[in-house]
Amino acid sequence: MSDMLSLQEIDAIDAYWRAANYLSVGQIYLLENPLLREPLQLAHIKPRLLGHWGTTPGLNFIYVHLNRVIKKFNANVIYVTGPGHGGPGIVANVYLEGTVFTGGIGEHAAPVRWEVCAGLRYVGVQLDPQRNAAHADPVSTPQSSCAVRVIPTNEDLMIARHTRTVLFSRDAKSIQE
Repeated sequence: MSDMLSLQEIDAIDAYWRAANYLSVGQIYLLENPLLREPLQLAHIKPRLLGHWGTTPGLNFIYVHLNRVIKKFNANVIYVTGPGHGGPGIVANVYLEGTVFTGGIGEHAAPVRWEVCAGLRYVGVQLDPQRNAAHADPVSTPQSSCAVRVIPTNEDLMIARHTRTVLFSRDAKSIQE
């Protein structure tokens, strides 16, 4: 096996990295119109940004290359990042690889999953329309390059528990589940 990447591998890595960056930008800056189906308007832009563009492309670059190394060497790797500015990058990557649709990130939005995954057909991601509409597990076809799963969560309950802990705790820093 050559140590050099083929043009096909370079193109696939670049396409994945650009897709992750696109999804990250959408999370950071946009309230609406993430697929830019209409001309961008001021109303589509978030008044307060969550995430930082300066951090995200680098995290996405590391993520795609770690995946390459994991696949090539069957490596057991964990990628640890801090919370905050780079969050949109990590969410974009796990979204692309089909790891998670939860907590308001497409869990109950079959059309959102369909649109995002339609843009990933070039890397072999395929959704089953009936399973997607029913939020079945998985929502991908058996022929898909990766399983696309919907992981249910009760985000309201989690927020309520954390709020209760903060309100009734003598030490607000000791928030525990």
